[in-house]
Amino acid sequence: MTTNPPKNPKAFVIGWPIKHSRSPLIHKYWLRDLGITGLYQAVPVEPDKLLEFLHNLESGRSGFVGGNVTFPHKEATFKACAQTSDVARRLRAVNTIWIENGVLCGDNTDGHGFTANMDDQAPGWDKIDRPAVILGSGGSARAILLALHNHGLAPLRIVNRTPSRARKLIEDLGIEAAIFTPDQLPEAMDGAGLFVNTTSLGMTGQPSLDFDITQFGSELIVSDIVYTPLETGLLRAARAKGLIAIDGLGMLLHQAAPGFARWFGQTPLVTPALRNILVADLGANAC
Repeated sequence: MTTNPPKNPKAFVIGWPIKHSRSPLIHKYWLRDLGITGLYQAVPVEPDKLLEFLHNLESGRSGFVGGNVTFPHKEATFKACAQTSDVARRLRAVNTIWIENGVLCGDNTDGHGFTANMDDQAPGWDKIDRPAVILGSGGSARAILLALHNHGLAPLRIVNRTPSRARKLIEDLGIEAAIFTPDQLPEAMDGAGLFVNTTSLGMTGQPSLDFDITQFGSELIVSDIVYTPLETGLLRAARAKGLIAIDGLGMLLHQAAPGFARWFGQTPLVTPALRNILVADLGANAC
């Protein structure tokens, strides 16, 4: 994707809080790497100030061409957009916004980030003719489920503590998926070719997953969207068994690329050099 951005374009990431975001590190690397004169910065926006910020963006008063949206603003920003992508409408949340023909537009690239990372780390992953199991039913689960559905993976299985929430998720997305509770995990994993943890379990400061992934298939692909720590207990166990195990850092990197192309006019690459910079930063800021 290429556009014709204004001279010295400025973009942002908004959230509350926002100081933890690695987005500035990613986009500033791409600006330097591609020799683009531009700016990308983190902007803290309190929830009750969001609409004012978006109005100033749309009117041109802020001077920004667009930016990223993170917690807790994705759903409210979606409602404020005049135009949205098909994916954003189905997810009812945006993480990427820009101004086009004078109006606020939005997209959700989380699913793209997940599948692009899978393409990089496990080529052919979407050709498996076995069930895909997703743990969780939050915002990340929504984006990943829709992406898996759009890639033709079936059957899809959701494992969640609250079946009613999982049921609403698949109804909202208009897709088919079987629902299991955690105590039904062995049944959910029967014959599975892909397992994705979309929860915060295993994240630094959070409880770990309380099941043994190694009891399941020997050709299982295991993906964890957590990237702090970079190697969760789930991934460590999977690798010890010789399984393909994919961390969440690549998803973070790949979801950022479409927005950069919209704001700055060039499509960036997710490279080992960029990943190494993020890995170093994660290590330096580890709790």
